[in-house]
Amino acid sequence: MKTAFIIHGTWWSPEGNWFPWMRKKLEEKWYRVFVPKLPTPENQNLGNWNKTFEKYLEYIDRDTIFIAHSSGPAFVLNILESINTKISACYFTSGFLGLINRPDFDVLNETITGREFDWNKIRKNCENFYMCHGSDDPYVPLSNAQAMSEKLGVNIDIIENAWHLNQEAGYTQFEYLLEKIND
Repeated sequence: MKTAFIIHGTWWSPEGNWFPWMRKKLEEKWYRVFVPKLPTPENQNLGNWNKTFEKYLEYIDRDTIFIAHSSGPAFVLNILESINTKISACYFTSGFLGLINRPDFDVLNETITGREFDWNKIRKNCENFYMCHGSDDPYVPLSNAQAMSEKLGVNIDIIENAWHLNQEAGYTQFEYLLEKIND
């Protein structure tokens, strides 16, 4: 059975953005879907996110995909460098590395996005990476997304006028991303 993980970012939850819609669409395609609730903003740090995710590690295998938003992609990178399993694909939306010059977010994201990664192991543990980013994202500068794309060796699909690809921008559904996953 194919498994999908949907990973939210800072200040969000499994019930926000396009996550419930994506879960339903993937379950209709016979995916087993997990959408972990990671602690944010209270107690948000890499250690606590890892602890929360531990119970899901047994479900990661060759047929696994990760779909992650905002600070979620950097967390997925941490997972990929800590496992010894090659997964099918990662789909990153509004993902980034480093700090984004927003003190309210940077203090929460620093241990997740502001660290060095084992890029060789990460690339070895995932067959395919895909990234997309809003052309006018008010939170995550494109340069921070490009830092991630360069390390992964992939291009970023820029979606015009899509803001942070979140609920505030009208993204309660995400057909474009679903099409990429179905490809």
